[in-house]
Amino acid sequence: MTQQTSIPTLFDWAGGMPVFENLTRLFYQKVLQDPLLEPVFKHMSPDHQVHVAHFIAEVLGGPEWYSTSEGSHFKMIQKHLAKHLTEQHRQRWVSLLLETADEIKLPDDPEFRSAFVAYIEWGTRIAVINSNSNDLQMNPDEPMPKWGWGVPGGPYLG
Repeated sequence: MTQQTSIPTLFDWAGGMPVFENLTRLFYQKVLQDPLLEPVFKHMSPDHQVHVAHFIAEVLGGPEWYSTSEGSHFKMIQKHLAKHLTEQHRQRWVSLLLETADEIKLPDDPEFRSAFVAYIEWGTRIAVINSNSNDLQMNPDEPMPKWGWGVPGGPYLG
């Protein structure tokens, strides 16, 4: 008889909510020191970094804190409307986030990072598209994205 092992969510594999809250806290400190990104984020609410942590965590299989008490996928996308983000903004945002992920020792196994980076790339590209629009053509009840392990199918335990 073969023992079946449960595959953890990306959220669990990363270490849970404290990891995501720490990631966004340190990341947004860098954002506010960055000459390209600081003008975009200087007026963000003090709760912004926690909301982003909860959003990313939920997408990666964590608790539904964002969608049940802080917003929705629709509302998150609305926050980007008419911000006129560029590819340079997006690339810097991704670069600083991944730099911070390395600094806090977010798992760096190929399977986790492949899935994590794939979500960050997907989400930031959608943010740029929506930021260059003044109107959102989206169902307000659109569910939160759910991101999994993708092609690798789970962590490498070998």
